[in-house]
Amino acid sequence: MAAKTRYRVNLLASERRELEELIRKQTTAQHIAKRARIILMANGDGGTNQEIADRLGIYNPEVTTWTKRWIDRALEPLEDRLADLPRSGRPDTITAEQWCQIVALACEPPEQHGRAISHWTSRELAEEAVKQGILERLSPGHLRKVLKKKRCNLTAAATG
Repeated sequence: MAAKTRYRVNLLASERRELEELIRKQTTAQHIAKRARIILMANGDGGTNQEIADRLGIYNPEVTTWTKRWIDRALEPLEDRLADLPRSGRPDTITAEQWCQIVALACEPPEQHGRAISHWTSRELAEEAVKQGILERLSPGHLRKVLKKKRCNLTAAATG
């Protein structure tokens, strides 16, 4: 069976230098560096997708995805060509600053805010965040889900 065809990447010398520099920088995110390696290995006659995938320890479809995107986004800046596409779904409505304020609030004793409880519940914390004007509304369920995802325990935050 013949090797699976792939999208042929033909890098300019300047693109090659930029990709190599991006890989060498210690501040480059690993997922971006991996994508840059894929493109460098797919340049010219760099081998099949499977050979590239085997050398990088990834799956073949990932090579196809990034070589195709590299070609499809040829007119975009290099960093944008290696970046994720926008995700579907509703965008976040709560900013990082607001989350920081909510977590800071969770670290304060509820009694300090006139609450007759010893530990925050997600309902009480959501109500207090709205009362303080951090945001207009906040579902206790959403708050609990986000804090759980961030491994933030209300009890630990209130006592810590």
